[in-house]
Amino acid sequence: MPPHRKYAFLMILLAWAITSIACAAPAPSAPTAYPAEQVRADFDRLYAQLKASHYDLFARRSRADYDARFREMRREIDRPLTALQVRLRFQRFVAFGNIAHARIDPPSAAWDAFREQGGKAFPLYLRVAGGKVYIADDYSGRDDIAQGDQVLSVDGEPAMRWLEHMRQYVSADNDYMAWAQMETQLPLLTWMALGEVTVFDVVLVEPSGAQQRVKLEARTRAQFEATEANKPARFELDWNAREARMLEGGVGYLRPGPFYDNRPQAATPWDPTAFGGFIDAAFGEFIADGASSVLIDLRDNPGGDNSFSDLMVAWFADQPFQFSPGFDIKVSEAAIESNRRRLDSIGGEQDSTSRQLAAAYAGKAAGSRVMFPIPRVSPRKDGGFRGPVYLLVNRHSYSNTVLVAAIVQDYRFGKVLGEETADLASTYGALEKFTLPLTGIEVSFPKARILRPSGDPQARGVVPDIAIATPLAAGSTDTVLEQALDVVRAMGPSPAPK
Repeated sequence: MPPHRKYAFLMILLAWAITSIACAAPAPSAPTAYPAEQVRADFDRLYAQLKASHYDLFARRSRADYDARFREMRREIDRPLTALQVRLRFQRFVAFGNIAHARIDPPSAAWDAFREQGGKAFPLYLRVAGGKVYIADDYSGRDDIAQGDQVLSVDGEPAMRWLEHMRQYVSADNDYMAWAQMETQLPLLTWMALGEVTVFDVVLVEPSGAQQRVKLEARTRAQFEATEANKPARFELDWNAREARMLEGGVGYLRPGPFYDNRPQAATPWDPTAFGGFIDAAFGEFIADGASSVLIDLRDNPGGDNSFSDLMVAWFADQPFQFSPGFDIKVSEAAIESNRRRLDSIGGEQDSTSRQLAAAYAGKAAGSRVMFPIPRVSPRKDGGFRGPVYLLVNRHSYSNTVLVAAIVQDYRFGKVLGEETADLASTYGALEKFTLPLTGIEVSFPKARILRPSGDPQARGVVPDIAIATPLAAGSTDTVLEQALDVVRAMGPSPAPK
């Protein structure tokens, strides 16, 4: 799936999940333009609500720096602004805090309308590696540009500095996370930051060392699609696939797919019954076929819910486990109201997490903290897989996929292979939302501090035990999996340290 299509699908899934769970009130119809005083009033409300609701708004930016940014941006609101202009300004302000789960979602409807009307976009997807910028995917339609070419500059700016224009719209805890997100969103982010630009002046360096300057024309959606249709076959991960099979050397290969019910006929994405059946069948076959080790491939996995992933980990765990000691939650009016809407939507479910949260919030003052415990999960009572287990991750392993890798690493259930995850193992999360009263913009914020099982608070992803780099240019085969299998087979059938 092309990067822009994958990103669009994930945004639809996220919207489905949040809408079905939070049941937020619909935003009012947006006028052609908002008066400056109305925008300033909602901007004031935005900052006040973030300070009141965010677990720690100043974790990565000082209060003095945030106050200064607020005053500067507020002064700039001196004329009527369209709904899109307001949304972009507000997201830039929220993203300034460098917390991934504090964000305003991209203006997908406006972007789709722009593209459907023939709007042209930057035709490259770029990847940052080792402080340099490379072409990860090319929709320019040109024969003199290829995956793996280094980008030296764009419109006269060094490539890294040019990317900073788009970086300011990305909510991310560090640059590594931001660059990973931008790989799949760059045409959209370029439009958000620069508007419609029809031609880009780009200086490239080919792997041979040859340098060239090209006038790179922006392209329509139809041109993107035509280029995709004419591309030669190359290996591409299917992030949505579930697969289990035996490989040479007695290795059981499991690609579990996302940790939610991704079947088209699923009534809800959050019922783990079908996923549990798939996992039980996979490990049952591995054991029956005499697998000496299992490799679980979590590359490009968007994550989901631990009620799914716990079913998988329980098959090879040798002690009770939990993905975090608990959620340290900041109580706020916005969190209480968001939780109340969820309760209204689920009716009489007595054991729901939302009902437990309501009980935890009861009698607590806004601004106080409550610890929400995470129950331990036991290994399978009827026996599980006792050979060595390996997890394969990359920078696009997200959400609770990262928590699975942290569990395996911290409890010594197996070894982690691949590249460092961009998403963090200890994070500010448990996302909630509030709605600005005048513009109707929904703002996400983290209500909790979530630590990995070891309690290590550092703002990093899961760092693999054995590093395997993802190549800059995709070939016809899965070279990363081939390297991972070489590692697994070289380690032999003895159990991985636990």
